[in-house]
Amino acid sequence: MDQLHTLTLSDVVRQHARTHPAKTALVCGSDRFTYVEFDRRVDQLCAALAADGFRAGDRILWVGQNCHRLLEGLVAAARLGGVFCPVNWRQSAEELVFVIDDVDAALVIWQDAEIGSVVEAARRAATSGARWLCHDRPVGAPDSYETYLDAPVPLGAAPPVDPDDSVLMMYTAAFEGRPNGALLSHRAVVSQSVLMAMLQEVTSEYIYLNSGPLFHIATFMTTLATLQMGGTNVFTRRVDAEEVCRLIDEERCTGAFLIGPTIDQILAANADRRFDLKSLRAFPGKPEWNDMVTLDTSPWAKRPAGYGQTEVMGMATFNAIGPPGAGTSGRPSPLVQLQIVDPDGAQVADGETGEIVLRGPTVGNGYHNRAELNAHRMAGGWWHTNDLGRRELDGTVSFVGPKTRIVKSAAENIYPAEVEACIARHPAVKECAIIGVPDKVWTQSVKAIVVLLDGKAADAEEIIEHCRRSIASYKKPRSVEFMAALPRNGWAVDYDSLDSLFGGGGYPGGGAAGSEKLKR
Repeated sequence: MDQLHTLTLSDVVRQHARTHPAKTALVCGSDRFTYVEFDRRVDQLCAALAADGFRAGDRILWVGQNCHRLLEGLVAAARLGGVFCPVNWRQSAEELVFVIDDVDAALVIWQDAEIGSVVEAARRAATSGARWLCHDRPVGAPDSYETYLDAPVPLGAAPPVDPDDSVLMMYTAAFEGRPNGALLSHRAVVSQSVLMAMLQEVTSEYIYLNSGPLFHIATFMTTLATLQMGGTNVFTRRVDAEEVCRLIDEERCTGAFLIGPTIDQILAANADRRFDLKSLRAFPGKPEWNDMVTLDTSPWAKRPAGYGQTEVMGMATFNAIGPPGAGTSGRPSPLVQLQIVDPDGAQVADGETGEIVLRGPTVGNGYHNRAELNAHRMAGGWWHTNDLGRRELDGTVSFVGPKTRIVKSAAENIYPAEVEACIARHPAVKECAIIGVPDKVWTQSVKAIVVLLDGKAADAEEIIEHCRRSIASYKKPRSVEFMAALPRNGWAVDYDSLDSLFGGGGYPGGGAAGSEKLKR
């Protein structure tokens, strides 16, 4: 390991304890800790974990809502060379059992209030041999997190930690029928945090209200940017409009994770202006909202979002980078290389659709305990996102949709998501799906299955002509079927059922979807 150029998440907190010793790092309910106190509490947790035999590569699982102890657990894992995983607390007991056993943590930190009965049901059914600590029980209570920290355990030297080692694990959506734990390195976390701080204008004076779920990378990116810059992270257990208003007013929060419905609730809760929210830098919205807050003028606020996924530390392209262009997702991050490739891994021409592949310091280390899937997704030294995109002629990038299967027409690869997006823009279409039908001449032909909006009408030729005007002619459907509703497995369209109903098959690689059966 190159010690000279090492910088881990733990190093960042340790440095802040020296640089900003009296600065408030964490605010959570009645608890307030400076960076010195934060660093000391992390050391206490590390000492207790080390005494329990915690080793590099071991995992800490957080099953709870937002709290300062979540950040303590993350930095403690970072200090000992471990991995921290915050899990979605809204899951059922059955779903939690899968995650608990899949993570197989050395330590589970859980919450009793509001979710305790579900968590305990999952604990009884799980087979993991982890130690369990309840974070919201007071000192002296059995298995209390605070009691664990208070134990007089001598602190030894922390082991050397490679910044390329994984430190954060976040579960992704269950595209394959089960979720996967995406592993993110110290280097990914630190690098992305610096970039997000620049785009969001986060400094050591920034005060971030953690009002979004911390099992989601969208909230965590700004949490970590605030930590990276020595700012203050304020925590609220879950979103409550009046409590959010109170915290912004009392703590003078400059940033918060707020979505549309929450903003509407805040407008109602603060209609009488009893809370002063002018410290909050926020995206523009309704006139009464704009008058209540301070409009954010950072690059991120002017042109937010882009393209990304959990597996690449949240964002890989940004609308805030460079001038606007033709692409819907901005330009690649300066921390990644991005290519658009065909199924053989060759770059396609600008303007053509292919899979988005990435490499760079913010790209993750794959998935926990998924060797076969990792080999597929990391083929050729690039992270294969399983998402389709297009590089426009001006260098910007457009996200097209998720890659599920490929339809092969002669030598041409046709991505159903691209054709589906085109058909969905027809004013009479409610939803649609594309399958490939075996063709003796062309290998496969494209068939569209279309559901029309109530009271709207369109025939097959109209749908085909609509596609002919918008996308390359070889991509348009050669036939169209109409249904009252698409068959689904949960939320996902059941393409195998559509194949059975309408004669689909002959996909590259054989089987229902051949080699493209692996989904994100």
